[in-house]
Amino acid sequence: MSRRTVLSLLATFLVVSMLSAHPGSGIVVDRQGQVYFADTGHGVWKIDTNGRLTSMGGPRFHWMTRDTEGRFAKTALPTFRDAELTKLGANPLLMLSSDFPLIIAPDGALYYPELGRDQRVQIIRFTSSGARSVLATLPAKTESGTLQWLNGIAAGTDGSIYYTEDRAVRKVSPQGVISTVASQIVVPGCVRVPSYSDDRLGPQLRGLDVRPDGTVFVAATGCGALLKITPRGEVTPVLRTTSPWSPTAVAVAGNDLYVLEYLHTANEDRSAWLPRVRKVSADGTSSIIATVERR
Repeated sequence: MSRRTVLSLLATFLVVSMLSAHPGSGIVVDRQGQVYFADTGHGVWKIDTNGRLTSMGGPRFHWMTRDTEGRFAKTALPTFRDAELTKLGANPLLMLSSDFPLIIAPDGALYYPELGRDQRVQIIRFTSSGARSVLATLPAKTESGTLQWLNGIAAGTDGSIYYTEDRAVRKVSPQGVISTVASQIVVPGCVRVPSYSDDRLGPQLRGLDVRPDGTVFVAATGCGALLKITPRGEVTPVLRTTSPWSPTAVAVAGNDLYVLEYLHTANEDRSAWLPRVRKVSADGTSSIIATVERR
C-alpha cells in the first residue's frame, strides 16, 4: 500500500471519527403547538404553549419523530445490533432513536435507514402491524463519496421521503424512485463551528423538514446556517448562528419554523452540548424560546 493511500485512509478515518459523536438532531411540534426536542446530555424536553420548559426524561438519544395517532403504542418495534429504538410518552407518542434518523410519514408508517447485506443503505418502511419492506436501496456512492449513513430524514405530504447526505438533499417517491433535490451544496460565507473545522466536511447537512409545496428547510450544521431549498433546487441561507452555536434540526409548523440549535464543542462532552430552540416566524423574525442550562 502506498504512503499516499495510507494517508488518504487515515484522513478519511479522522473525518469519520469526528462525526461519530455529535449533538442531537430531533425536534417535533404537536397539533397544539407544543415543541419537543432531544437533548443528548439529558433526554427529552417539552416547551408548552405558554413557553414553559419541562423535562420528559427518557434516553439521551439523537433523533426523534412523533406518532400523532398513537399507531405504534402497542407495536413491538424492530431491534438492532448496534442501535436502539424506543417510545416515550403519549399524545403524541414520541419515538426515539439512538443512532439513525427516523420519521413517521403521513401514511402512518415508520421510515428509517439501514445497511443491507451488500453494505448499501436501504430506506425501510415499517408499519404498525409489524410489516417490514424496503422502499429503496440507495447508491453505494454519490458525489460526496461512499454512502453508508444518512444525516436526516423527513416526509413530504405527497408520500415522498426526503433525506440528507453531507452535501446533498434527495428524495424517494412512494414508488421507490430516487431523485436529487439539490447536490454539491455550498454555503456562501460558511463559518465553521467546533468539531466541523475541516472543509472536507462540507456544509454537513443534518435535520430537515418539508412544507406541503415541496420547499425544504435543512440545517447546515458545519456552517452554522439554516438553508431553504425550493422545489427547483435553489438554495438560500435563511438563518445564520454565531459559532459555537449551530442548527442541527428544524420542524415546520404552518408558516413558522422551529430550529434546534446546539452549542458545539471541540471534544465529545454531552453535558457541554447545550441545546436551545429558536422560532422563526413567517415574517422572518426570530427569537430564542428556550435554552437548556446544566446545573
